[in-house]
Amino acid sequence: MTHDSTAVQLASSSSNATASGGWWRDAVIYQVYVRSFADSDGDGIGDLRGVRSRLPHLARLGVDAVWLTPFYVSPQADGGYDVADYRAVDPLFGDLSDADELVRAAHALGLRVIVDVVPNHTSEQHPWFRAALAGDRGARERYHFRPGRGPDGAEPPNDWESIFGGPAWTRVPDGAWYLHLFAPEQPDLDWDHPEVAAEFASVLRFWLDLGIDGFRVDVAHGMVKAPGLPDIGRGAQATLIGTEPLPFFDQDGVHEIHRSWRRLLDSYGGGRIGVAEAWAPTSERLALYVRPDELHQAFNFRFLNCPWDPVAMRTVIDESLAATTSVGAPTTWVLSNHDVVRHVTRYGGGARGLARARAAALLMLALPGSAYVYQGEELGLPEVVDLPDRVRQDPAFLRTAGQDGLRDGCRVPLPWSGAEPPYGFGPTGSWLPQPAGWAGLSVAAQTGDPHSTLELYRAALELRRAMPGLGAPEAGTGAGTGAGAEPGAAVGTEPDASAGAPYACGMRWQSAPEGVLLFTRPGFACTLNSRSEPVELPAPGRPVLSSAPVETDGRTVRLPPDSCTWWSW
Repeated sequence: MTHDSTAVQLASSSSNATASGGWWRDAVIYQVYVRSFADSDGDGIGDLRGVRSRLPHLARLGVDAVWLTPFYVSPQADGGYDVADYRAVDPLFGDLSDADELVRAAHALGLRVIVDVVPNHTSEQHPWFRAALAGDRGARERYHFRPGRGPDGAEPPNDWESIFGGPAWTRVPDGAWYLHLFAPEQPDLDWDHPEVAAEFASVLRFWLDLGIDGFRVDVAHGMVKAPGLPDIGRGAQATLIGTEPLPFFDQDGVHEIHRSWRRLLDSYGGGRIGVAEAWAPTSERLALYVRPDELHQAFNFRFLNCPWDPVAMRTVIDESLAATTSVGAPTTWVLSNHDVVRHVTRYGGGARGLARARAAALLMLALPGSAYVYQGEELGLPEVVDLPDRVRQDPAFLRTAGQDGLRDGCRVPLPWSGAEPPYGFGPTGSWLPQPAGWAGLSVAAQTGDPHSTLELYRAALELRRAMPGLGAPEAGTGAGTGAGAEPGAAVGTEPDASAGAPYACGMRWQSAPEGVLLFTRPGFACTLNSRSEPVELPAPGRPVLSSAPVETDGRTVRLPPDSCTWWSW
């Protein structure tokens, strides 16, 4: 079977979002890295008009919302995450009227718009920091300025390291040091200062008044530092993020900030949301960010970082669902973003990497909760690993002499059409060079091809809306004709009670051969074969979508290697 075999039969215009919850609980949200999405003016850099022109692609894909990376005024020391003016659009990307028109156009297509907000740090060119460097004591109090240690204060105030390499402190001419957990061009704000909180509340209102539907909160775990800024006593601190407690991340004080933002979002109505980019040592700590009075979602980086291993996958899925269920929040699932190597390459690259990426996409979209799709993953794009050093712009790469900083390879502009670069990205070239072999991966080349990754995503999102057992955490758990039936009725077997107790969302693990994951939801089953050879097992039902052709006689099925299949009954 091909993956488009039953999508049209089962699709409907209705969504599985629960009326008692919110649209975000089962939303599929598409991340647009603005400078690499579409270029409207021929300067080789994507912009807001380019995004607006390509919104029909996203509507046809079937996503619910668009998340835009920063487009604010910025010196671009870190791809726009160094903001100099939070209320203005950088001329690279257009102007404020372009932002307004993009939001209106998206809403007309039924798409919501989420924008980045960067509250942990500003640009060094922000008026506040420029005043701080000029010696304004009040301005310095909005940041973390400290005297140095050792003779003449020549050593940094503590041993904290920058995420991008090197010390997290830079000394200014008068001898003081300022904190920057990222690049020196990104000084950290001191959220103990009341003017910082007041300023960001005003920034949020500005964009909410423009009509945006929510915020992705950059470094939502980093805005509060431990009192006294204590030493860590260890090096290679970036490797500890998300695995061990750190005095500069995941401090309890961040939660009061998020509570105040939740109150602000709720005051606007219309389902405005906050999404935490938060790293925490455990799933339980991450769940604190999505308690009922805090943010609506938090990125599940443990799922993103999970290797191609069924035991590890099931562990992460179980722990994620248990943690978020404990606070009544939906779980999020994500495979790639603008900061990590694309998962086609992480899963091995080439044909095997693509097969696994397609299978992982179906697994992700079958799980209860919300899913995030990074631009280009619907095309099966691999990481570009051979960019010349002269074109690289990742600050981590520049600060570590090429020892780190792999983010440029996932930010190469998208191929839309044509036989050669820039593949319809814009009228001329692109800010990062596109590979010569991407013609077959373009949107135009894959559209209409029933075997393409693009059509697989379109079919999966269509089915996700149509099938009652998919989507929202609560989907299909109410009374209904056969809604909770197990697949055993379809094949004459009974589910193994020891395989796993059912979750409140109606998901239940079933026994399966080694290397295979099998779970059911009301009226639905999902099988993932992670092995490099085919596996035979009783058919869980009727196949409706698969990442690779499956062979079944209705009673047994031969699952292809590195594949995922959806079933109904």
